Amino acid sequence: MINTMQKTAILILAAGSASRMGKIKQLLPYKNTTLLEWAIEQAQKLTVKNVFCVLGANKDAIEKQLTTKNVEVIYNPNYKNGLSTSIVEGINFLQKHNFDNALIMLSDQPHVTSEYLSSMIETSKNNPSKIIASNYQVSVGVPAIFPKIFFNDLLNLKGDKGAKKILLQHDKNVVKVNSSQNLLDIDTPEDYQHLLKQ
Repeated sequence: MINTMQKTAILILAAGSASRMGKIKQLLPYKNTTLLEWAIEQAQKLTVKNVFCVLGANKDAIEKQLTTKNVEVIYNPNYKNGLSTSIVEGINFLQKHNFDNALIMLSDQPHVTSEYLSSMIETSKNNPSKIIASNYQVSVGVPAIFPKIFFNDLLNLKGDKGAKKILLQHDKNVVKVNSSQNLLDIDTPEDYQHLLKQ
């Protein structure tokens, strides 16, 4: 019997200063909105109703621009110490609120759609004790769904490492989901220009 009562939270990581971009990346225009709000919109189309956004660099400027309601901001004061600090901040928060799963996504992967996230959540329901991760041909990465038995591993991450380390460590417990689109990260002005031309 699948437990449909599991509490899943979506954690959008958007605390970085995006030094390579030279601008506030989260606020770059995309499809009548911004990269960050596009990510939030995709998350909010799901049946999962708990959407959290981890902010750090430029927090006030980003919050002013957030028109999206029903997203709770978690502040990461340690964002300068890398991506892992946002995961730790977010997971700490989710543990306090008794969530069973964390769907971790980034604010700079505009090809991550609600349909894709929905397919991940379905896969998670059918494999409740497994990590559900995105398949990148040669590797695995986020978006990924972590059941709470893996929360402690996430809390032990250090530096500018994301969750990939844990995905590789627990390879036998990972179910990979394929996206029909390339889930590219937008890290540089060139990446962004390329995205706008698509």
